[in-house]
Amino acid sequence: MPVQTIPDLDYLRRGVHLFRTETFPSKRELYVKLAEKQKPHALFLTCGDSRIDPSALTSTEPGEIFVERTPGNIVPVYSDDAAVGVSASIEYSVVVLGVRDIVVCGHSACGAMKGLLHPEELHEIPATARWLQYADQAFQLLSENFAHLDDPGRLKRLSQLNVIEQMAHLHTHPAVERRVREGTLALHGWYYEIHTGKIEVYNPESGQFEEWL
Repeated sequence: MPVQTIPDLDYLRRGVHLFRTETFPSKRELYVKLAEKQKPHALFLTCGDSRIDPSALTSTEPGEIFVERTPGNIVPVYSDDAAVGVSASIEYSVVVLGVRDIVVCGHSACGAMKGLLHPEELHEIPATARWLQYADQAFQLLSENFAHLDDPGRLKRLSQLNVIEQMAHLHTHPAVERRVREGTLALHGWYYEIHTGKIEVYNPESGQFEEWL
């Protein structure tokens, strides 16, 4: 068998050194304040895609947003019989941390959404294929109402429909639904276009994603 080499992590080591010598000292007071307590304003639920940096995208500091990342920014339907990490994060951020807003943020060129469009490419990643079942309704809506779009258009529309679908899934989580009914929690749907930096926000009144300037 060929000898496997250990990946070079020098780039991470350099990053840690930069954090310890420059970033941390410049924000030492903030980190000390956060050492034993966090009080974020929002849960930012987005894809695990490496091209998305939630703090950079929202210009927020440590402690201001609670981030949960899942393939395809998917929220599983709540179940008392399933132990799902993302469900625990949602519950914790709402009940314990008391966030006031939840943002579901999809994005352009999403690999998960491409997998929905081309399921033949999922044969070697069965766990991913099972996870994407939580986005089936978005794909059905795309097939029924947007078959006329070209491939780039279908991918964008599917990503947006998926955001709407995952917002609906949030309502199945008891803690979320309770606070939404109380008027103390708001849900938001975003679509982030990587190559332009543009954010489009879902308007439930118009049923459209509108650019946020």
